[in-house]
Amino acid sequence: MTAEQVVFILAAIVTLGSALGMVTTRSVFVGALWMVAVFGGVAALFILLGAGFLGIVQILVYIGAIAVLILFAIMLTPRVMGDPQAPRYNRQWPLVAVMASALASLLVALVLRTDWPVAQEGTPTIAGFAVELGKGFMTTYILPFEVASVLLLVALIGAIVIAREE
Repeated sequence: MTAEQVVFILAAIVTLGSALGMVTTRSVFVGALWMVAVFGGVAALFILLGAGFLGIVQILVYIGAIAVLILFAIMLTPRVMGDPQAPRYNRQWPLVAVMASALASLLVALVLRTDWPVAQEGTPTIAGFAVELGKGFMTTYILPFEVASVLLLVALIGAIVIAREE
C-alpha cells in the first residue's frame, strides 16, 4: 500500500466519521463543527484524486464561507439549541437503521460487481479540462457568464443595502 492510499483511506474515514457525528449530535453548534470537518475531508479527497481546483474551492467556498456563515447564524440566534431534556432519538430510528443498512449493502454489492476501467495514456487531464472550460467561458458562453456575474454583483449590493444599519 502506498502512502497516497493510506492518506486516502484516512481522509475517507475522517469524512465518514465526521458525517456520522454531524447527524447524530444533539447540539446544532457541534453539528456545524462536524460539518466543517466533513467539508475538510471532502476537500482532502478531491485533492488526493487529482482535482486540486475542486479541493481548493471546497475549502474556500464551503469551509471559508458557508460553514462560517452557519456558525455565525447559530451563535447569533437565541435559544437555538432547543430542549436539553429531549430524547436523543425519535421512534423512527429502527426503520432508518434498517433502510441505511439496506442501502449500504446495495452500494457495496454494486461496487464489488462493477468492472472499473483503468485510465489509459492520452486520457484528458484536469489541466486540459480547465483550458477547454476557459475557452468555452470566453467564447461560446460569454454572455451567460457575464449575466451571472452582474446578477451576483446586484445580489451582493442588495444584501449590503438590506443589512446596513440606519
